[in-house]
Amino acid sequence: MRHLIDLLDADVEAAYVRAGLDWRPRYTPVLRALQQEGAMSIRALSRVIGITHSAVSQTVSQMQRDGLVELKPGADARERIVVLSSKAQAMIPALQRQWTATNAAADQLDAELSAPLSKIATEAIEALKLIPFGERIERAAETLNFSNDF
Repeated sequence: MRHLIDLLDADVEAAYVRAGLDWRPRYTPVLRALQQEGAMSIRALSRVIGITHSAVSQTVSQMQRDGLVELKPGADARERIVVLSSKAQAMIPALQRQWTATNAAADQLDAELSAPLSKIATEAIEALKLIPFGERIERAAETLNFSNDF
């Protein structure tokens, strides 16, 4: 899976570069959430996107360094509210063109596979929400009678 993700992300990032966009694939969920929901805390972004608070915090920090988001104080001293910068707002039309091309390429890839990658990925995510992979590993180790080896 890691190899597949690396192949996909590297080519998506290269497409951004060819289009003259200073953008990372990992920024996209943050931008889309902020577009849909408006400014929000990192904790809220984490819930909306469905990834860890730590991962969102790291991505937002990178986006802030790149001038794509601004952080405003929240209701208390610990909370930071993430807001899209004018630079990010200006990039949205070009990003949407890239996303359209990327989705078309993904559809072409799906058509070449024995089962659509997008469907398999969605099914895998849903199955892992029900039973996380770590729990599955523990169960398998117990079944194989070597759980004490871990």
